[in-house]
Formats: sequence, structure tokens, C-alpha cells
Amino acid sequence: MEICTIGGYEQVGKNMTAVKVEEDVFLFDMGLHIPGIVELQEDNLLQYTSRLKKGKPVQRYTEQKLREYEAIPDDRVLDKLGWRNKVRAIFIGHAHLDHVGGVPYVASRYPQATIYATPFTMKVLEAIIEDDKLTIRNRLKVVQPDSTHIIKGKSGNYKVDFVHTTHSTIHCVFPVLHTKEGSFFYALDLKFDNYPTMGRPPNYKKLKELGRQGVKALVVDALYSSTEKKPGGERIAQHMLEDAFSKLRGKNSAYFITTFSSHIERLTNIVKYAEKTRRQIVFLGRSLSKYVEAAAKVNSAPFKNKVKVFKYRRQVDAFLNKLNKERGRYVVVCTGHQAEENSILDRIVKGDSGFNFKPGDHLIFSSSIIPVPVNILAREKLDNKLRKMGVKLQTDVHVHGHGSREDLRDILEMLQPKHIIPAHGTLQQETPFIELASTMGYKFGETSHLSSNGKVLKF
Repeated sequence: MEICTIGGYEQVGKNMTAVKVEEDVFLFDMGLHIPGIVELQEDNLLQYTSRLKKGKPVQRYTEQKLREYEAIPDDRVLDKLGWRNKVRAIFIGHAHLDHVGGVPYVASRYPQATIYATPFTMKVLEAIIEDDKLTIRNRLKVVQPDSTHIIKGKSGNYKVDFVHTTHSTIHCVFPVLHTKEGSFFYALDLKFDNYPTMGRPPNYKKLKELGRQGVKALVVDALYSSTEKKPGGERIAQHMLEDAFSKLRGKNSAYFITTFSSHIERLTNIVKYAEKTRRQIVFLGRSLSKYVEAAAKVNSAPFKNKVKVFKYRRQVDAFLNKLNKERGRYVVVCTGHQAEENSILDRIVKGDSGFNFKPGDHLIFSSSIIPVPVNILAREKLDNKLRKMGVKLQTDVHVHGHGSREDLRDILEMLQPKHIIPAHGTLQQETPFIELASTMGYKFGETSHLSSNGKVLKF
């Protein structure tokens, strides 16, 4: 078994891994690197903003441009290895952009490969393709969590399990590839929530069964491997939201809340407590609209009929003008928790909308800052501007979606893999996992491996 760690092994995002057995290659994830996208947007800001103001479609980014800014995985290493024409299938673990966002730009290099994804993930992928006016030639195959599929290869048939797990979006799975050389387990992203407020807990029974059968290699999310404390489950976030909403004051104050657009479970709980304010609930932004529509298409947006969604720039600006005069009538859920350029919050703070924050207005961040420098700096600037405006901020009303050392210890005990490879972070973020593994009998360089983008490991 050969594993090419294409992307996501030196940074947060840009996730992509290739596994080769004999004459067959399988790809896992094709994600975006968000800081690269941000840099690209900043360099094209004048044209970007001009087209938005004129109501024209935002510039579509080409594969070449995305590669120039290192915003997609550099899978051209597969050309050098002679693997490109041997790719049989592409597996997408879940609907976050750092896992699925690169598919429209990269998958076309492997037109013979079928793309496998769960219902929600597939709807999000289709929405990205439609929004960006792109086309891909690959066959799309929807798979259910906890299903098993047989894939034909040149060197034989391969069984693939899609093991249900929990994360900060819905319909998440761990793809597991069974080969003549043993099984390859792909655990990006990892978080064990035993009491989710939507759906079922992780399929521990299947994980233990796979462990008994034997796992040859495990690629695992080690982003928070230095953290001892287990991340709270979504029920904890639910209580935090209830407390945050209880602190909102002011009959004529504006109430805003922002979170990850893909976090359908969180949006469901936000609506639950927003309803208690007796205000109308409004969702603003293309990203929120995209994910809510995708969830609704797979019957996983129970709040859909309780909210109004404004997607297009003119709709959003018209509503924000109205909100300025009727501040006490609405709870606004919007984009911008990472201070992204041209998000709703960014435009409001810059004065580029019909609404202005006033002292006494409220803003809840039901999110954490993605731990990369560009996001940390952008949020610091945004928060300072909001405080100067007199906005009452509640930050980190959130539980993140990445497992701590305890979750990592649990998966190692259940799977007992022969080889382990940490991913989804920088070298500094992945190294603590190697240290944890050493306490469980793994030897660095022999059974535990730090990799880098484009490297090939042979087992």
C-alpha cells in the first residue's frame, strides 16, 4: 500500500490523500485552502466588489488561478508518480469547503473516477458547481452513512465502508477502503459527540469491528491533539445558546448572530431560541442560503419554514435598509464570523450596506476562530471595530468540531491501526499526536509518521 499525502499535512485545509494498491488509486477529499482564497479575493478586490455592486456574478476562479495562490491541493504530484490514470474513485467525507470545495476544480483531471458522497454533501457539491457555473464530467454517486459499496478496479474489487460519525455538519462519514493489503481508514474530521441534537452518535460498534478485523493505516485529524479537554457536544452548545439569548436586551436593539453556514445542527438550535424572542428570524447571505437549501433537499432543515432567507445582494441590502428603521422586529442570522471579505458583517462594519450598528445592539458569535493567522488577525480587527461602535458582543458561544487527545486516544484504542499519520494541521499542530501515540506503543518513523504535502509513504 502506498499513500500520497497530497494536501492538508502542512496546514489547516486543502485536504487530499491518495491511496494506491497494485494498479488502482483512490482519492480522499479535495478541499480548498481558505487563506489562499482570501488572498486571491483581496488581490482581485476592486473587480470583485465592482461586479457585486452591479449585481453581476462574482468572478469564477480558474484551476490555474487557484493553483497560483495555493488554494487547492497540488495533485500534480500524481502525474509525476504515474498514478493519475489509475484513479478509480473519489471519496468525500463531509460538506466543509476544506474537504469538498476543490472538487469542481480538481476532479475533472480524473473523469474516469466516480465521486462518492453522502446526500447532504452531494447537494452542497452540486450547489457549488451550479453557483460557480462549472461542470464536471465525473459520475456522482450518493451513499448513505453506514453503507458499504463495492468498487471495481483493474486489480480486483474493493469494498468501501462509509462509517457514520459526528462533526460540525451533517451526514459525516469516515471512508474505509478494504484492500488485499489491509484496510485504509480516513478519519478527517474527527469528533465524537455521544449526545447530538440531530442524528445519531458515532457508530462505535462498527469502529470496534473494523479494529478487530485489522486496520493497516489510519489518517486522522490531529488539529487539537495538544488539547487535553474533550470538546463539548452540541448539547453543550445548545445550553450556551440558550444562555446567550437570555442576555439579549433592548426592545429597539438589533439582534445579530453568526455561525458556520454549514452547521445545520447549530442553525436548528439557533432558530429554537430565536423563536422565543418573538421576533421574525431572517437568514442573510449566499453561503447560508446554499447550505440551508441543500439541507432542505435532503429533509434535514426542520427550521426552513420558520425563517426568511435573503440570498442576493439587492435583497440583502433592501432588508438591511428596512432593519435600520425596524431594529426591534428581527433576529438576523448572517455570515461573517471569520471576518471574511465581503461577508454581511464585513460590509456592515465598513458602512457598505443600508444598516449601521448602534450602541446597545447585540451580536453573538456562535463560532470559534479558525486557528490560522489570517483569520485570527481579521477577527481581532473586526471585534475592535464592533466594540468601538458600542455593540455588545458574545464570542465563542460554540463547541468546535475537532477531537482532543481523548478522542484521538479513543480511536486508536478502537481501531488499533498498524500505522498512523496525523493530518489537518501544521507540523506544530500534528506533533502532539505523535507524542500521544508514543505513550500507546507507537514508534516514530516505524509505526507513526509525520508527513508533508506531496510525500509518498509505502507500507
